[in-house]
Amino acid sequence: MARADIGDLVAFQAVARERNFTRAAAQLGVSQSALSQTVRGLEERLGLRLLTRTTRSVSPTQAGERLLETVGPHLDGIEAGLAALTDLRDRPSGSVRITADGYAAGAVVWPALAPFLRDYPDIKVELVTDYVLTDIVAERFDAGVRLGGIVAKDMVAVPIGPPMRMAVVGAPSYFATWTKPRAPQDLVSHTCINHRLPTLGGLYAWEFDEGGRETRVRVEGQLTFNDAGMLLRAALDGFGLAYLPEGMVMGHVDEGTLVQVLERWCDPFPGYHLYYPSRRQHSPAFALIVEALRYRGLPNGRQTSPGPGSGRAFG
Repeated sequence: MARADIGDLVAFQAVARERNFTRAAAQLGVSQSALSQTVRGLEERLGLRLLTRTTRSVSPTQAGERLLETVGPHLDGIEAGLAALTDLRDRPSGSVRITADGYAAGAVVWPALAPFLRDYPDIKVELVTDYVLTDIVAERFDAGVRLGGIVAKDMVAVPIGPPMRMAVVGAPSYFATWTKPRAPQDLVSHTCINHRLPTLGGLYAWEFDEGGRETRVRVEGQLTFNDAGMLLRAALDGFGLAYLPEGMVMGHVDEGTLVQVLERWCDPFPGYHLYYPSRRQHSPAFALIVEALRYRGLPNGRQTSPGPGSGRAFG
């Protein structure tokens, strides 16, 4: 029988179980005459009478009873499966895997996910922290988080954080013996704390931009770390200048434990984006997470939620 006839089987089942066309029609939301015509058409295609009709009652024939016994459980299973999908839509569940660099995970993703997950206890999230440009399809991630400027063009990219800026900072104790740099080129005569990139293993050249003029400066100093949190600690202890995400250091600048320099050379750049393949069918749980993470702007445009991790070249 053609798949299109499954509706006819549902109609027959309703009448056979209710033993009444009127009640079955009300259950299915159709007219009694339309239901009677549907069942009659099914009988004609099968070449068998499925129901015995009298003026007072309706009952399955032997063929009807056999059809009800064999097909009925399958129709019930289909109905249960569809109901389960509806339940999934109304009460989303499932697992979502996301990869993000350390700063994004702590400062952007988690602050948005924490209240969301309390409202959706059936949704499970695996948040994997790494610093390489992970192939999310090959590694079976649902999405990745990286800075907007480095997201592949064939991905859907949803902004989840504000535009970012980097900041050059040093402790007051450092500036007690060193003159503040007035331009990026002055950094070559300062003690700076280097960051070894986890992705390539090289030392990061500090990037500056003023009015479209880009400058990269390779700095020198006593210390090198591959973790931005350690750069921050060393800067707070007065071991030199550090180049870190502004959101990671502004609390210390406000408190006076760090001093920011070269602000006018640190222009904003695209912030963090959630990216994922455009052609993949996503679950309701994933769609809800995308909306929970989506950045809609802050009143003052300033980054919040400082945390450990990485910034412009650290993702």
